[in-house]
Amino acid sequence: MPVPALAAGSVPPTPATFSRSAPVPVVVTGSIATDHLMTFPGLFTEQFVEGQMENVSLSFLVDDLVQHRGGAGANMAYGLGLLGLSPVLVGAVGSDFADYEAWLSRHGVDTGSVHWSELKHTARFVCTTDQANNQIASFYSGAMAEASQIELAPVVGRVGAPDLVVVGPNDPTAMVRHTQECRDRGFAFAADPSQQLAWAAGDMIMELVSGAEVLFTNEYESALLLQKTGWTADEVLDRVGCWVTTRAADGVLVRRAGEEPLEVIAVPETKPVEPTGGGDALRAGFIAGRMWGLSLERATQLGSAVATAAVEVIGTQEYDLPRESFLARFTEAFGAEAADEVAAHLP
Repeated sequence: MPVPALAAGSVPPTPATFSRSAPVPVVVTGSIATDHLMTFPGLFTEQFVEGQMENVSLSFLVDDLVQHRGGAGANMAYGLGLLGLSPVLVGAVGSDFADYEAWLSRHGVDTGSVHWSELKHTARFVCTTDQANNQIASFYSGAMAEASQIELAPVVGRVGAPDLVVVGPNDPTAMVRHTQECRDRGFAFAADPSQQLAWAAGDMIMELVSGAEVLFTNEYESALLLQKTGWTADEVLDRVGCWVTTRAADGVLVRRAGEEPLEVIAVPETKPVEPTGGGDALRAGFIAGRMWGLSLERATQLGSAVATAAVEVIGTQEYDLPRESFLARFTEAFGAEAADEVAAHLP
């Protein structure tokens, strides 16, 4: 059942400086899943018959099937772990999570606050991508449905108060609960409603977004958010610290109330393979940059570079960030001065 939105005149907190002060600066809440990724050697759009969209019945013969670790929350935590922030992951999983947990732990993620279900399997994401990088996907929530049982207070009791809580796509009740608890406890939070915008009602979206230090969307999600809430873009900006919109090959748009929009290019891909997880990687890079105290522009550039590294491999957690080659590529895209600022923090 949707939770009433904040009052229309609500004023979000002053945008955070995101300087790292807490022992564990970032808590990431969100889905933890396994990804089943397939590639269709054609175009979805060529398979649709005009005038028959109400009777769609399609089957796509795919080239391959790969299985990888995924879930938006785990993907963001993985990226933050690579960047040395030791994030705390909060979500719900099944008894099949043991190997996945070991993987995340090896890559710098604290999994001590993950809830293990006694009844359900870890969530599954099944996605088919065509030659134009269009995607058709399904998601089985499984154990994720129990994420609503998780309270942030015990997490804070274990690791200390964080500088930022990321409320990523998750069980809807869990997302609302985590958002409200952040407000109640005074934690800065980033809103990443992502795929859940497709079904959520306008009042729930208002509740998830209002007061966020950062709002993350892609272009389609931005339009969907405006349509469902009835807000204008300016009204959204009155309610959040900044709004980060990913635009695929067109880069990233960052907006703040009363300021000129900031546009950052997408770091050119050398071998684009699989777009799934690129947005999660961008979020990890952006948040890490802000936690390091970098400017909004520099943090967005870092996010763009991490996103490109992620989409050049199959799987959302198969990329790495070798310091020397990563900085060389960052220099080529954004210049030596920008790379020097990032190098001072990069593990």
